[in-house]
Amino acid sequence: MTNDSGIRDDTRAPVVLRPGEGRHYAMGGMSAVFKADEGETGSAYSISEWWLEPDTAGPGAHAHPEDDAFYVLEGTMSFLIGDTWIECPAGSFVLAPAGVTHDFRNGGAVRAGMLNLSAPGGFERNMGMIVDWFAKQPPGKVSPRRGRTP
Repeated sequence: MTNDSGIRDDTRAPVVLRPGEGRHYAMGGMSAVFKADEGETGSAYSISEWWLEPDTAGPGAHAHPEDDAFYVLEGTMSFLIGDTWIECPAGSFVLAPAGVTHDFRNGGAVRAGMLNLSAPGGFERNMGMIVDWFAKQPPGKVSPRRGRTP
């Protein structure tokens, strides 16, 4: 909704988080920090940081109805898009459109992190289930052939 001046006027509050602040989720060698999600964004998107320790596999190949955009903050992340793995150093951007199979991992010797934008919002509703799943099946080590090892 806009006011008479054409400026957006809604009831959402601004969000300001300092480094390290947000809702934290630990999953073995992988962790996430949600900065804003459907409650703060009017369900338009969720934005989070994802960090993987060295030689750590990601969530496994998957697809979902939301777009996933990734921006590598630190280190080098590898992304599976469709059936191709792509090495992406800090500063790289990757878009996995809705329905496209994707995965990520850190096969390097240093911690790597990325910013994730998921649109529309709502992905964060799955985080409790995801944390529980990884508690039972922690992320494995990166394997050049399979992406994760037990």
